[in-house]
Amino acid sequence: MGPEVASEAMSVPILVAVAWPYASGSRHLGHLAGAYLPADVFARYQRLAGNRVLMVSGSDVHGTPITVRADAEGVTPADIVDRYHAEFVSDWDRLGINWDLYTSTGTQNHAEVTHDIFVQLLRNGHIDKRSSEQHFDLEADRFLPDRYIEGTCPHCDYPEARGDQCEDCGRTLDPEELIDPRSKITGSEPVLRETEHFFLRLSDFESELSEWLDAREGWRPHVLNFSKGWIEDGLQDRAITRDLEWGVDVPVDDLGPGKRIYVWFEAVIGYLSASKEWATNRGEPDAWRDWWENDGARSVYFIGKDNIPFHTIIWPGMLLGYGGLNLPTDVPANNYVTFSGGKASASRGVGLTIGEGLEMFEADAIRYALAASFPEQSDTDLSVEEIARRVNEELVATWGNLVNRVLSMVHRTCGAEVPSADGRADGDLAVLAAVDTAIERVGGQIDRVELRAGIRTGIEAAAAVNAYLNATEPWKLAKSDPHRAGVVLGTALAAVAGVRVALSPYLPFSTAQLDGLFGELEGWVRVEPVPGTPVDKPTPMFAKVDLAELLADEQGDEA
Repeated sequence: MGPEVASEAMSVPILVAVAWPYASGSRHLGHLAGAYLPADVFARYQRLAGNRVLMVSGSDVHGTPITVRADAEGVTPADIVDRYHAEFVSDWDRLGINWDLYTSTGTQNHAEVTHDIFVQLLRNGHIDKRSSEQHFDLEADRFLPDRYIEGTCPHCDYPEARGDQCEDCGRTLDPEELIDPRSKITGSEPVLRETEHFFLRLSDFESELSEWLDAREGWRPHVLNFSKGWIEDGLQDRAITRDLEWGVDVPVDDLGPGKRIYVWFEAVIGYLSASKEWATNRGEPDAWRDWWENDGARSVYFIGKDNIPFHTIIWPGMLLGYGGLNLPTDVPANNYVTFSGGKASASRGVGLTIGEGLEMFEADAIRYALAASFPEQSDTDLSVEEIARRVNEELVATWGNLVNRVLSMVHRTCGAEVPSADGRADGDLAVLAAVDTAIERVGGQIDRVELRAGIRTGIEAAAAVNAYLNATEPWKLAKSDPHRAGVVLGTALAAVAGVRVALSPYLPFSTAQLDGLFGELEGWVRVEPVPGTPVDKPTPMFAKVDLAELLADEQGDEA
């Protein structure tokens, strides 16, 4: 059975569900390393492995960070959304993030799917209406959404914690928990005033979620431990509506005017609404079911660790309450990226934005440096200097150098075409076997979302081919034994073709540069170059970074 037949027979529907960024400000390299690049690497591998991937996300256009920014700038929330949604789409394109659909929570489709989930949970008794006290700004004469309140975190004493979450320790909060709360609008101390809202009865799912989490295997320890800790503390019912004018409207009018569905409830529904939108766009409105109702499907959620409870507790609880839809197969949440010791944060201006990073580095260079530093098990510190070091000392010196030296020698000594590699010796076969083993190993590492290890394995394979060239010295053989030189260089080309496969999910742009020689990738397997194929004089795949010039430019921009 050939590889294509085997892949088709074993094809698995895999939902790659990626965190929805708030359309409230530029995303930074910490966001990219935390969720978007890992998802793209994983999805690219799965497609090459023959699986049916549906990778979806979109801009979260209803978060209160958007209205906070709109108020500060004196514009409408829609103005903010339009600006940053367009920026995100441009960033993804420049980085080669290969979505099946990137949309937004501002579509009619999303509102309809949100209404369906809400109404079904209400019918099933998992949503009820309650009176509660919420913060009210007397000077502004309005209720304050969670993000409009700041105060001291009761867990870590961070003085600028938000009403929904502490950005320092990552704990989710209710505004009532804050010490010395203050309004972001007026700076005054808000008062509590009674209001009526719908609540999601998370406590209904405590036992079932506990059993489900206990049965998870292969999850990252910090994700599982954090989630189980939530269960052990006891699940609290949470309000899912707010006194807002910006957001998805409530599909029942029990509460009266001025209420909207709160963003944390409706944003996670985006994974489902985007899947349905994708299916409708294809003219196959039921196609989404293969990823959501199929027992053989996988669903992998790529997020940062501050979003863990929403994806391991709240969204699974909503899915259980709705019924008939697949729960997450895995939630490989990454830890934080810090920049020179400070946690990357869009709201606090810490770290490079994606746009700033792309002004400094090539897209594949950023992809490589971040992938080599993915914060999979612990926080990772990055800096411009560290990105430049990885690009120069690893990407350029190992992989870029290998491709350039092999193609240059073939162009110069083999008539500018792929030589025949007939008559390979044991050493030649050994290097190809090592590359094939690396391809298989990288595939397994990516499938387990061990992406940092995967790129290291790929680079080590490139280093092994470089060592093979140093041992065989084809530049000397070209004078003393031209036939043997051709065999060595033909073997080296075949090995380069294999390393290209292993690195392709990480480095899509430089991978495509070699399509003319090796053909487009069609599977997760090394394909022998065709003898006689023209080999042009190569140009370097990657530019070496001039760190001194880069830092001088950066300091000039800051001045």
